[in-house]
Amino acid sequence: MRILIVEDEYKLADVVASRLRQEKYEADIATDGENGLYMAQSGSYDLIVLDVMLPGMNGFEILKEIRAGGVDAKVIMLTAKTLLEDKMQGFEGGANDYLTKPFHMDELVARINVQLRGTGSAEKKDYLEYGDIRLHLKTSRLSCASTGEEIGIVKKEFQLMEYFLRNPAQILSKEQIYDKVWGYDNEIESNNLEAYLSFIRRKLKAIGAAVNIKSVRGMGYRLEKTDEKA
Repeated sequence: MRILIVEDEYKLADVVASRLRQEKYEADIATDGENGLYMAQSGSYDLIVLDVMLPGMNGFEILKEIRAGGVDAKVIMLTAKTLLEDKMQGFEGGANDYLTKPFHMDELVARINVQLRGTGSAEKKDYLEYGDIRLHLKTSRLSCASTGEEIGIVKKEFQLMEYFLRNPAQILSKEQIYDKVWGYDNEIESNNLEAYLSFIRRKLKAIGAAVNIKSVRGMGYRLEKTDEKA
């Protein structure tokens, strides 16, 4: 799962990110309000650790913007303030939890684990499905219910399929895909994405799936059911 840390104290943010990576989470950092809002609005994150006091725009403003925009990621607010009014403002704005600075790293990890425990039914079933295909999360295999065929997929193919299956029938832009699968700090050539999508399409065809990844001109890509086999 992927976590965004919006915190202007870079050393603190880096320590938090390092600990979360040890806990097998993916973690990205934003050190100001405007960049934090931009990254949060991508919809690429399962949880956001959001500081209240930030340059550019504060955490309450970011929270208001992302909730208005339909971002449903879990949000844990961080603040040096202990006033009940501040905490209530966060909860009323759509925060899921609140942690006062200074905090113990173990407590933050525990709160994150609580928020992400059982998120979505897919984690309970150990697979994601759409149409006649299933992506098996533990074995990294793709199967087709219509034909009974299945095939293995490599890491980037798995990450791409997972992202599409968590957002079925939605148009995903290249930027959203890059941010989710490769991360904000990575630069890749567009033909790399096209190559991986081509590999996935071939594997969908190989198992006889009635699902495919279609290009939407000028907008991105969409996983959709088809009348014809992939």
